[in-house]
Amino acid sequence: MTAAPEASTIARTKGKVPDFFVVGNPKSGTTALGEMLRSHPQIHLPDLNGTQFLADKLQHGSQRSDMQLEDYMALFDAARPEQRIGEVSPSYFKSSAAAERIAQLRPDARIIAILREPASFIRSLHLELLQDHVETEKDLGRAITLEETRRRERDSLIQQELRYSAERVRYVEQLRRYHAVFPPEQVLVLIYEEFRADNESTVRQVLRFLEVDDTSPIQVTDANPTVLIRSPRLHGMVRSLYLGEGPAARAVKTGVKAVTTRQLRHEGLRTLRRKVIYGKPAPVDEQLMTELRRRSKAEVIALSEYLDRDLVTLWGYDDVD
Repeated sequence: MTAAPEASTIARTKGKVPDFFVVGNPKSGTTALGEMLRSHPQIHLPDLNGTQFLADKLQHGSQRSDMQLEDYMALFDAARPEQRIGEVSPSYFKSSAAAERIAQLRPDARIIAILREPASFIRSLHLELLQDHVETEKDLGRAITLEETRRRERDSLIQQELRYSAERVRYVEQLRRYHAVFPPEQVLVLIYEEFRADNESTVRQVLRFLEVDDTSPIQVTDANPTVLIRSPRLHGMVRSLYLGEGPAARAVKTGVKAVTTRQLRHEGLRTLRRKVIYGKPAPVDEQLMTELRRRSKAEVIALSEYLDRDLVTLWGYDDVD
């Protein structure tokens, strides 16, 4: 795996670079925010989300591990001179190196972070990792108990993704990395639950932060919803067939393409996913969620003090012992 070049090298390269970065967290509305910003005429976002190019390590399953400098720069070529250029990469929030690299690349960049109540974030992340074939344990409680064993294993990139402990929600530490290299007026911290409650108001706040027209119509979207994978095995088979992975899958895909239209194939795939593979998430295990909140309360209190906001009340931690 090729390491990302130093941001100072990118800065010396002729070409366009982002004016703003939506840095995360994952499963906290970053994809939806990106899609809503994309429709604004004064904003350019590339079709590729989550490049992870400026992170210290790529997440398992990334299709960008072979991305070269020229590939990264080319993502922004289509931006018009009057547009603000953005990048949405949730992994930049967890990364220990991304904040400094972004600052080297663009010292005047605007940073947007979205924070979600820790317990619901962990639950949603677990479902996402199941969907991405990174996690195999469907029960979150059991997955958490496996964490210490997985931590000792050497397949580091995969195992780092399979962690649900407090290190995933060290929000204050993660924010400090950005505040250390950017002045406060260049960092906007959003709360996921407020974004969900009022998409339009939050997006207009972001538009004002980016100093573009905040009166343009906003197309509300619910991108990347949390789903349950009913059968990881079936989901993997369908994914392999869709991507044509392996000789057998490529042969079947070629045969299907020969006798069907593209629209029919896509409609059939959507129906299969919706009715057979994907389903609504299982009911919340309240006992487990309460335990996750107990573990996270100290961080929520610290974050409230750091941001000078009462997130203890907003996230319902008042009654957590």
